[in-house]
Amino acid sequence: MSKFDRYMLSQLMMFFGFFALVLVSIYWVNSAVRLFDRLISDGQSVWVFLEMTALTLPNVIRLMLPIAAFVAAIYTTNRMAAESELVVMQATGFSPFRLARPALIFGLIVAMLISALAHVLVPASRTRLNERNAEIAANASSNLLSEGVFLHPSDGITFYIRAISPTGELTDIFLTDSRAPDSTSTYTARRAFLVKSDNGPKLVMFDGMAQIFTHHTNQLSMTRFADFTFDIGAMIAARGPRYPSLDERATTALLWPSPELLAQTGETRAAAIFEGNDRFAKPLLAVAAALIGFSAMLTGNFTRFGLWRQISFASALLIGLFFLTNVTDRIAVSDEHRVAFTYLPAFIGVLCSGVLLTWSSRRRRGGRPAPGGRDRTVAA
Repeated sequence: MSKFDRYMLSQLMMFFGFFALVLVSIYWVNSAVRLFDRLISDGQSVWVFLEMTALTLPNVIRLMLPIAAFVAAIYTTNRMAAESELVVMQATGFSPFRLARPALIFGLIVAMLISALAHVLVPASRTRLNERNAEIAANASSNLLSEGVFLHPSDGITFYIRAISPTGELTDIFLTDSRAPDSTSTYTARRAFLVKSDNGPKLVMFDGMAQIFTHHTNQLSMTRFADFTFDIGAMIAARGPRYPSLDERATTALLWPSPELLAQTGETRAAAIFEGNDRFAKPLLAVAAALIGFSAMLTGNFTRFGLWRQISFASALLIGLFFLTNVTDRIAVSDEHRVAFTYLPAFIGVLCSGVLLTWSSRRRRGGRPAPGGRDRTVAA
């Protein structure tokens, strides 16, 4: 690479790192707040929260890197134009296509980073994240063992324990079950034990009373019992063996999905093939975003007051590209023979940047002020 290419590439990478850090931090904080509320309300520790948020970072970074590349390309081009660096290079004979070479290399570097995330880090982090979620859900029954606190393990269930002895005996139990639409059941017991069974945890209560209130008749029936078993496992969704989802699978397994994979995930063959190709297509969007950001800035006459029209135009192009991505994704996931639509947004993005660079070249050859230059016409 020439000195100019190295210089511009270093500027792009520097600002890319800054904007990536800012965008990832904003997105991560917003998602971390919701995760914090859910985990802490479930009685999990801060260390569990930190582990879970760290596992979400690879996917957050993957989503934010194309946007960071776009913003870095716009900011770098605007700054170099304002400082007349692009004017000097164009005066030496650099065409818009030649100037775009560092932006293309920059886009390819970002695409490789996203590819490493999409093919390796994101599947690994998703696997660990889903395993931790399964562990937390499997230990949900342990959250019921809290003294002196009214707990709501699921909708319509209220559970209270006055005390827990060192031997695991629960004393003074209160349990309300209002999940049935036409009745509410309330159970009280002097003591109880939480025991495991093949069908899930059971609450065995001794020396208690069951009260069932029927809403449409306004009748209350009471029954005393010496012992009674309540299915605590019914409060928790039944879970069979966990199979990795599509986003946890290796790319090669997705490109050529086996019947076993489809049976385990419950997904269609088209969805699996789309997921595999999407890991190749989404990194290419970073190349398109970087080139669009750079080429759109060359379409106007640069001034020191900024290029807000060009920035707005480039932003509109990128937003349109993301909308097109949503449309093509729906088309590709519906039929395995339409998987080529996954690559269409990146191709259109690169094509748009080529059109903009061609327009910039023709404007320059047509005698108009070069980007970064000034109109020398003097009023008579």
